Amino acid sequence: MTAPAPQTPAPSAQEDRSAKIAVTVFPLIILGALVGGLIFPDAAAPLVSGVNYALMVIMFGMGLTLTFPDFAVVARRPWPIILGVLLQFIVMPLSALFVTWAFHLDPALAVGVILVGCAPGGTASNVVAYLAKGDVALSVAMTSVSTLLSPLVTPILTKYLAGQYMPVDAPAMAKSIMMIVFIPVVLGLIVRRLMPRFVATVLPALPWMSVLGISYAVLGLVGASSERILSGGLLVLAVVIVHNALGLGLGYGFARLTGVGERAARTTAIEVGMQNSGLAAGLGAQYFTPEAAVPGAIFSVWHNVSGSALAAFFQRRPLDK
Repeated sequence: MTAPAPQTPAPSAQEDRSAKIAVTVFPLIILGALVGGLIFPDAAAPLVSGVNYALMVIMFGMGLTLTFPDFAVVARRPWPIILGVLLQFIVMPLSALFVTWAFHLDPALAVGVILVGCAPGGTASNVVAYLAKGDVALSVAMTSVSTLLSPLVTPILTKYLAGQYMPVDAPAMAKSIMMIVFIPVVLGLIVRRLMPRFVATVLPALPWMSVLGISYAVLGLVGASSERILSGGLLVLAVVIVHNALGLGLGYGFARLTGVGERAARTTAIEVGMQNSGLAAGLGAQYFTPEAAVPGAIFSVWHNVSGSALAAFFQRRPLDK
């Protein structure tokens, strides 16, 4: 979910309250969409045709939260951003490959898990990094860079890792990611540049727009795959939990091993572990089977829950001086 990332060192009470709402109320809304898809599959399944459009709206909203100075962080602090993006596209894909092997997943679910692993960073990571006392500017830069690289990196990784399970049309997938992710983000960035006053008035509504878009996607994808989820949902949930935990834990551990500070390590953990799973689910449904969308749909719920818990844990731990 897209959330305007607080940038000031001393955030206001309103900003803090909005951030806490984002990581407590929003996961419940998305969970409600998942339950709704399971209870009313016939009504929810037709919504799957609009999932890509919902994702475009979400990514446009993400673009509206960005400014050109956000990208200046890349030039000022290239190493932690390069590290975070490398870990994003190494740890999560390889962890996905590991869990598909460890849990003996069938081809459709294996492809879905690998798609999650090869996706860019999740848009909710910025607000989770804020609540975890992480480096918000670094989080925004990492999410932006991994998102803009995704039309190239995600199809290549998916073809290399998931091609053993199902045929992967990497060029077509790259084109879809350009349409769903890259172009909406760039358009949002341009609109904010050209109409800053208008964008400032709509920024408070963007998190709600994003969570509604994600909920729409989850509702449709779950409705279309309800039988598969009901028959093997616990297995997929276990896979998602392990995959997400590996990303969070290894992201933090590798960051600390390279010598970055505690604040940057927390941010890296969150960026690596939280994925744009809505995109993964949409690609799974579009290019493979409805079952391939299941891991992404469940990850969309779970990583918001685990992100909230991790933020609460980090809030109680002092930062290194």
